[in-house]
Amino acid sequence: MNPTVNRRRLLMGGLGLAGTALLGCATPGTTPPPSLTPADTAPQVDRDLAYGPHPRQILDVYRPAGQTSGALIVMVHGGAWRFGDKALGRVVRHKVERWLPQGHVVVSTNYRLLPEADPLEQARDVARALAFVQAQAGRWGADPERLVLMGHSAGAHLAALLTADRGLARAHGVRPWAGTVSLDSAALDVPALMQDRPLRLYRNAFGDDPRYWRQVSPVHQLQPRPAPLLLVHAARREDARDQNQRMAQAVQQAGGRAVLQAVALSHSDINSELGRPGPYTDAVEAFMASVGVLGFTRRPASAPPPHRPNGHWQSRL
Repeated sequence: MNPTVNRRRLLMGGLGLAGTALLGCATPGTTPPPSLTPADTAPQVDRDLAYGPHPRQILDVYRPAGQTSGALIVMVHGGAWRFGDKALGRVVRHKVERWLPQGHVVVSTNYRLLPEADPLEQARDVARALAFVQAQAGRWGADPERLVLMGHSAGAHLAALLTADRGLARAHGVRPWAGTVSLDSAALDVPALMQDRPLRLYRNAFGDDPRYWRQVSPVHQLQPRPAPLLLVHAARREDARDQNQRMAQAVQQAGGRAVLQAVALSHSDINSELGRPGPYTDAVEAFMASVGVLGFTRRPASAPPPHRPNGHWQSRL
């Protein structure tokens, strides 16, 4: 996590949103038991696989031994577009612990960072990584059709930008994927962000050119009917809440499906706690199941139907 955000750490708690419904999530331990034995799911790690010539264009693959046709979860780390690494414990630990026993493959990718590469170039790196993952999935016992793209903070912005702008992804050989999980980005409508006394980390990332702001703004690059998008944000982080609501509304207007998920966690914990048993992980898995990524279709009894192509729903944990 970047130092600026550390200095601005907020204490997160529950906050009701007007017109939202409480998501009835399964309690810890209700996830169907894995079908694989512990020996079958012992982590097999392929580290530092190169998807490009630059030293930062590498990724790690965590996979269960002996499993075929599992889903793919591709994780993009955060760090203010300037810091971070694919191997950090808060990026991968609980996600690997959760999803490998279910028979799925977790990929964590690096990308070039500021000042060497600006956010648009970073998104292109993530696209290159996605294309590589889709091409290699069969070798890892994973199904490239069941892929969810996931990112936290700056990584969530990059994942959302690729979800919004299919041409940007397609230019690097990426095929359509099942859905995207954005974890607490506050940079989804970049022009609005930059016109409202932005923090230095945003000024460093996006500069002062309004034309560039639009180029890297998921809201402004959104094309019709994007992949389904889960927008998780810290309930008391007002900037993230506003930005995620803007994105959800834009997706709805574009004929897509967006899910707003407010959680009573800090910015950092939204990343590190995902995968630990509890309502938060259950809610993310319900979205992933609804887009066909996970191998089961259980969802909380009170959750919305899996598909509302012309709308979005909101919930709070």
